[in-house]
Amino acid sequence: MAYKITDDCVSCGSCEAECTVEAISESDDTYVIDAEKCTDCGSCAEVCPSDAIVQA
Repeated sequence: MAYKITDDCVSCGSCEAECTVEAISESDDTYVIDAEKCTDCGSCAEVCPSDAIVQA
């Protein structure tokens, strides 16, 4: 099950830098996770300062 980024995202970019499979990208006003690329490792959620990344 992939992770997703909630509305609590503050667009800091920490998660994008942490993702080893490049599943996270910046959209218009927040970051998004490509569920097809996500390997469910959870490292993005561990570095998120606003706890905006949760399992989908």
